[in-house]
Formats: sequence, C-alpha cells, structure tokens
Amino acid sequence: MDSQPTDPRVYMAAERTFLAWMRTGLALMGFGFVVARFGLFLGELASIGASRRQGEGFSLPIGVALICVGIVVIVVSALRHRAHVSAIAAGGAAPRFSAGFGLAVAGVLALIGLAMAIYLATI
Repeated sequence: MDSQPTDPRVYMAAERTFLAWMRTGLALMGFGFVVARFGLFLGELASIGASRRQGEGFSLPIGVALICVGIVVIVVSALRHRAHVSAIAAGGAAPRFSAGFGLAVAGVLALIGLAMAIYLATI
C-alpha cells in the first residue's frame, strides 16, 4: 500500500480522525446542555410533589463542565489535526501523539459522571 504524502488516503485518514473528535466534542456540549437544563425538570417535579429537590442544584455546574470539556476537545483536536496535516504536507513523518489526551478526557468524564451519579442518588 502506498503511503506517500501525495496519497489522498493519508489526508482522508487524518480528516476522519479529526471529524470523530469533533463529533465527540459536539456530543459532549449537547449532553452538557441537557444536563444543565435537568435542574429545571427537577424543579417542575418538585412543584407537583414528585421530588423533594427544587432549583437547579448540582446539574448546572455539571452541565457547564461537560460543555467546557467539549470545547477543550474541539480546540485540541483542531490543533492536533493542523499539526498532523502540516507535517504530512511537508513530507515529514506525522507527529506522534500519545494516548494521553484521550485518557485525560476519559478521566475527566468519569469524574463528572461520578459526581452526577452521587448527586442523583441524593435526590
């Protein structure tokens, strides 16, 4: 298989990876919005007596945190994609990226999920 920089498959592979990270960031931002608005839903439940909690509570900061993680994912993926495509265009080897960024995102999301689970358990 030809893997020269002029081979369009090399650029297409980089583009697919970039788009996957973009989808992840957008999904995190959308989910963050839903979580942030979850407090309104809980307030409605409390108004009819179906829940003992009122107000936005902890869902607003969790939602904002998810939106911020989504923004970071999009910005970092754009920077990494630019560096990758520039290196390919220059004829050099693509920069090596560690799995650290993906693992850091997973760790932050696990902590946010744990905080949300604890919050929901106390409602």
